[in-house]
Amino acid sequence: MKRSLVLIALAACAAVAAGAWLLAGSGEHRLADEIRAFEQQDRLQAPATGGVLFVGSSSIRLWPDLSAAFPGTAILQRGFGGAELADVLHFAPRIVLPYRPGTLVLYAGENEISAGIGADRILADLEKLVRLVHRELPGARIILLAVKPSPKRARFAPAIMAFNRALRSFAATDPRLAFVDIYTPMTNPDGSVRAELFAEDGLHMNAAGYEIWRKALAPVLRPAAGQSSASFIPSWLATKPRRS
Repeated sequence: MKRSLVLIALAACAAVAAGAWLLAGSGEHRLADEIRAFEQQDRLQAPATGGVLFVGSSSIRLWPDLSAAFPGTAILQRGFGGAELADVLHFAPRIVLPYRPGTLVLYAGENEISAGIGADRILADLEKLVRLVHRELPGARIILLAVKPSPKRARFAPAIMAFNRALRSFAATDPRLAFVDIYTPMTNPDGSVRAELFAEDGLHMNAAGYEIWRKALAPVLRPAAGQSSASFIPSWLATKPRRS
């Protein structure tokens, strides 16, 4: 009897996990329609390769006029609502690798933290994604955005700050990785969230919030003088001796 209860509990846990990944009863990833919409856009107008690809959750998807925020830079916006790192990893062969970006800007982890998923599991998915991208695109830079604070998720601030510290440490392991702290400038000196940076829902940002992200990212995205963003090669890679 005890064994049966254990098996039932395990089955229930598996069903919950599957439910988070799949559409109910369809056997299909819950975000599949959004990915197909991107692919349809690509069939109508193929994006240029070698630019800057923004990917991640709704904070990327909802960024208005993202291309205009970084003039002179080839920008491709591929955020999808509710995305977790596991989702980005799952769809990377369809919405990351085909574009062959010179730089990948990634925002993810917030939805997992709010769902109670631990930093170790999130970082494990991140490590897999980084390995995949660098296996296929060895010269690509990957910019890791800190998880933002928000009034709606203020209770998760300790977990978010701990994850951001881990994210910063992970970025330091490879010169092709960079960490951009957008958390600190979105808080007051006492550590509270700057509510004026957010929309009425207390979760998504308004124009003032995105301006902070733009200012933090601009120096990192800016190519060296005389280089276009599409042809930018990190200096460490350009000067690295080739193997014979």
